[in-house]
Amino acid sequence: MTDTTAGQGADRRRLLAEAAISTLARAGMRGLTHRAVDETAGLPPGSCSYYFRTRQALLQGAVERLAETDLAEMAERPPLDHPATLADIAERAAALIAHMTTAGRERVLARYELVLEATRRPELKDVLEAAADRHRALIEGILAAAGAPVAAGRAPALVACLDGLLHEQVVGTADLTPTELRRTVRTLLESFTAPP
Repeated sequence: MTDTTAGQGADRRRLLAEAAISTLARAGMRGLTHRAVDETAGLPPGSCSYYFRTRQALLQGAVERLAETDLAEMAERPPLDHPATLADIAERAAALIAHMTTAGRERVLARYELVLEATRRPELKDVLEAAADRHRALIEGILAAAGAPVAAGRAPALVACLDGLLHEQVVGTADLTPTELRRTVRTLLESFTAPP
């Protein structure tokens, strides 16, 4: 296999994983089929099953693409000044949550579908947990670099709180204004970075 062919294969896998994410967000787990992904991607029938032979492989591909996209977006954001204030960090985190409820909403909805499915599929749970570990490590690094370290072991709880806030914004339960969102995130950060 030439480098060009391998590159085209990687591009096709990425396109299909992104189509799976779109399909999950639009049609839910029951609507996720190889055929539906082919249609979403605009590819001939059988394309998805060629690159992702099983449903588990397709789900894993979607999870990995979600993690890649999320981490790439976070890496593209300009670094915080050091030392950053909690207000600076809250501003950045609130902006990220706002982004995920608008431009990133499709990915959030797909992730919720995958998380629920993982309660019945241990092999999918392992893939999701590996992606979550990368997110937690990134958040710990951002907070530490900004001079607001979270005590060891508390990052998962902080991420869970931020995820809950994101969930409420996506489903419309909270519907906080930008000012309220920044204030809420800052209160969370103050709680988690305060000395014991």
